[in-house]
Amino acid sequence: MRKMKHLSSIANDVVQRCSQELETTIDDLVKEFECQWKPGSTGGTYSKKFVEFCNSKVTSRVCENILERIKDGSFTRLTFDMMLAWQQPDADDNESYKEAVGKESEDKRIQATLSPEQDDISLFYSDMMPLLVDHEPSVGEDAFVYLGSIIPLPVDIINGRYTFETLTAPTGHQLHFPAYDMFVKEIHKCMKHLQKQSTPKGIELADDEIILHVEGTMASQRVIRHIKETSWPGRLTLTNYALYFEAAGIINYEDAIKIDLSKDNEKSTKPMSTGPLGAPLFDKAIVYESPDFEEGIVIEFPEMTSSTRRDHWLMLVKEITLMHKFLRKFNVESPLQSWEIHSRTILGIIRLHAAREMLRISPPDPKNFLIFSLFEEVPKGDYVLEELAEISLKIGTTRNPCSASSILRNMNMDQLGDMIKEEGEDTCKEKVTKVTDKEEMLASLESAVNQSREEGKVIEKAKATTAELEEEGISESVAVLMELLRPLQDVLPWFQEVIYWERPSRTLFVLAITILTVYKEWVGKAIAACLIWVVAKMAQARNKMVHTKSEDAVTVSTESDQTVTESIVSAQYGLIRLHQLMQHVNVTILKLRSIYTSKASKHASMVMASMLVLASFFAVVPFKLFIIFGIVYCFVMTSSVGTYMSNDQSNRRMKEWWDSIPIVPVRVRNASSK
Repeated sequence: MRKMKHLSSIANDVVQRCSQELETTIDDLVKEFECQWKPGSTGGTYSKKFVEFCNSKVTSRVCENILERIKDGSFTRLTFDMMLAWQQPDADDNESYKEAVGKESEDKRIQATLSPEQDDISLFYSDMMPLLVDHEPSVGEDAFVYLGSIIPLPVDIINGRYTFETLTAPTGHQLHFPAYDMFVKEIHKCMKHLQKQSTPKGIELADDEIILHVEGTMASQRVIRHIKETSWPGRLTLTNYALYFEAAGIINYEDAIKIDLSKDNEKSTKPMSTGPLGAPLFDKAIVYESPDFEEGIVIEFPEMTSSTRRDHWLMLVKEITLMHKFLRKFNVESPLQSWEIHSRTILGIIRLHAAREMLRISPPDPKNFLIFSLFEEVPKGDYVLEELAEISLKIGTTRNPCSASSILRNMNMDQLGDMIKEEGEDTCKEKVTKVTDKEEMLASLESAVNQSREEGKVIEKAKATTAELEEEGISESVAVLMELLRPLQDVLPWFQEVIYWERPSRTLFVLAITILTVYKEWVGKAIAACLIWVVAKMAQARNKMVHTKSEDAVTVSTESDQTVTESIVSAQYGLIRLHQLMQHVNVTILKLRSIYTSKASKHASMVMASMLVLASFFAVVPFKLFIIFGIVYCFVMTSSVGTYMSNDQSNRRMKEWWDSIPIVPVRVRNASSK
């Protein structure tokens, strides 16, 4: 067996197996590779590019009989070694990897760093560790994502990094062969389970419609539909087009109700709380609202403690809805291209099922396995979806046996077999995208994903700084707010001095500048000057922090001399004042409505006459003169001259006029009296 000196031991082994699979020699592979190899090209060394070339050649053979290879275990062994060879292609990697393995073994003695959400499952993973970890070399994140670019069964290149983080969180973010082998086998089991599911009663599924999830059967947990005050158990089925509910009868299920998720209408699926007599006690249901259903469809997923099942179903429904929205938005009209998107979504849902079966004690976050739900939420996810749309429209998938749709067909997902075969014959004239163009598009997609992840990390760090503040009580929040408003409280005395003529020279200066700015129409320039002043103050604050090397922090004192009883009484009086304020607002709005509808005809006539006079003035007199008059009036009324000119009698007449306005009647009707 020939060995290439510049390749690592694992890379030599993979190249040898590739030559055996392709029934050719290593020399022939080298000649074919060097015909297209450009020495100055970026993206990796000669060894790495040669390993990629051999892997891409052999994947076509692997995908053609992928089902048999998964059953005999050769698929996981070969693909795992392909990832290792891509990760360590050069001969120099042998020594460096021995050092890395030694360091990893040492690190295993220390508990893997887990996020706060995963602290409660460390005991579970310590029991599972022998099944997930061995002493063989492990695969890193980049190699795992690389596999998704050539065989999108265990991972998709789009969300592969998020999937890797979820699967390897307890093992120090290194994927070992036992865990990888278990994950692929669970994917196969989930596919076989879905193939055994029966079609909803009274429904004929479309040729391209696949069952993705079922609950409510004898072998699964209960599902209940609520119709007003009655509840009906039944079976709930999700496909890549719709949601079906079959109410349980005495012997068989009744005809299914179809909830179409592919239509572009005003539909929504939201979480909902249910309970006896309509009381919202149990937060374990979803409600589907659409013009097709007047009262909406409420479906509950009963369980003892959490609402994990409900959240899981909600995320799956959201994924299917977003997938169809994506197809409409980017006008993916070709059936083959559309089905490639469908297939990637279906495989993502199957991977989620496999991960949940693999990690039952602590189910993973569904979002990390679902493409559209993930990039709907992460920052700049819309850029990633735009790249995905561009790839779907430009890269032909008809001739690729390792596309997502081809893998589904080869895995005996019967619903897709005939359809894909027929479409493949009809579209055989499609152009085949060059390898270099495909690599450039995948690199662009990878760049968009990495940018989105970096933005997400920055946002997560920023959100972590607000967690402590959000957990504080009302009194602490009020104290923080008052401390933050302190600069405004310091500025308030200055405004009072200006407005109330405590320093006449300063008041006259401000009045003259204001009138001149309005008259000359320099408002835009005044705003620009204010913005420049704010920028200067910000730069001054930055320099101060750099020189003093101190961190900006808000210090708040929450000490209070009040006892618990006094605090309760003060809170009660606060609520009373809030209630009174709401009553005053309601009365004011009702009085204005009474004037508008002429219930108080005398008052309405006076208001209309006044508005006509004002309209005539606004039509003739420049608006800036009104502003100048208003400013002068405000300053004059706060001066000694204004105090002398003020007329309490006119204010009293105005109050009496306002109090004499009757309000529009208000009738409070209970929901039960409808």
